[in-house]
Amino acid sequence: MLTEDQIKEIFLKADAFLEGHFLLSSGLHSPYYLQCAKVLQYPEYSEVLCKELARRIENLEVEYNLVIAPAIGGIIVSYETARHLKVRGIFAERVNGNLTLRRGFKIETGEKVVVVEDVVTTGKSTKETIEVVKQHGGEIVAVGSLVDRSGGKVDFGVPFVTLWQLEVPVYEPESCPLCKESRIPLVKPGSRNIPLK
Repeated sequence: MLTEDQIKEIFLKADAFLEGHFLLSSGLHSPYYLQCAKVLQYPEYSEVLCKELARRIENLEVEYNLVIAPAIGGIIVSYETARHLKVRGIFAERVNGNLTLRRGFKIETGEKVVVVEDVVTTGKSTKETIEVVKQHGGEIVAVGSLVDRSGGKVDFGVPFVTLWQLEVPVYEPESCPLCKESRIPLVKPGSRNIPLK
């Protein structure tokens, strides 16, 4: 079992815990950003982290036969977690701003589904993925993430497991102290197409 300190060490080794002024996928601003892609570029880190995530999902003792994640950040997490759970792993992607299934991916009616993510802040992408699953007749049985930036505040209505839970300050754009100081430029490192203001 990996401890939070061991997980943090992996992020630090990969130079994936960044400081600055960031526009998150949620639209919020933060002085910190976890760039999971920098961790997931290393297969050995991806394997270790997703194996631990799979172990925690297995410990929930829920029935599942599919893992899904929102693209782009969750693609590797979905694949690697599904590999350890020995089930299919797919992803939803954005078309005209909305998450949808493409590439011939299907969810069967009644299929038991686990949604996974790299980082959860507000849970917006995860909740959108849950809606995609429901629209296709699947049943959400659990949610998992490598990192929970909400400090445990997000509720998905099903069991939620994470490897590293931390509470990082986030601000609405209109009340962001970093914007008011305007000495640190706003950077958008995520994958969602949100214009910089």
